[in-house]
Amino acid sequence: MIEFIIGTSLAASAGLNAWMPLFLLGLSDRLIPAVELPSSWAWISSDLALWIIGALLALEIVADKIPALDSINDVVQSIMRPASGGIVFGAGTSAQTVAVDDPAGFFTENTWVPIVVGIAIALVVHAAKSATRVAANAVTGGLAAPVLSTAEDAASFSLAAAAIIVPIVAGLLLIGLIITVIVLMRRWRRRREAKAAAAHG
Repeated sequence: MIEFIIGTSLAASAGLNAWMPLFLLGLSDRLIPAVELPSSWAWISSDLALWIIGALLALEIVADKIPALDSINDVVQSIMRPASGGIVFGAGTSAQTVAVDDPAGFFTENTWVPIVVGIAIALVVHAAKSATRVAANAVTGGLAAPVLSTAEDAASFSLAAAAIIVPIVAGLLLIGLIITVIVLMRRWRRRREAKAAAAHG
């Protein structure tokens, strides 16, 4: 159960920011003795991976706060965030990667299941984030982008850090994120319906 909370929190974090959970996982593996990634996922904490992921994290943080560019970034991240979600869910639940010379084993041993679950979770969070961002940008003319992006980065960091250090807290944060998304989507739907009614009235 605790592994599922860790994996789900990391995947949800990836849905908000593709590189945040990957970077924190790799850094934690290097700096925190209590955190040890499974050997098949240890590449995340290699020097090269950390430099690349760190640079991509900085790029996404900046790009996501610039109106108009944030929408382009969301389109690009439609692939990256689910992919990251699959990786961090797999690493967080200690799923084993499969050697390239044995592709059949990927399906017969069900090692793909945690990765697909992580992809799905990150994709759902990413879709909700994108829909909320589009609605907010339409209402504010893009002025809300930096504020929302900062809040999303903070939520991504909090979810990933808690998943790594205090998984129970991550579970509570995850529940809070779900409630927030539901509330925001309902408000957006009500505003849309009110505008449609006003246009027809």
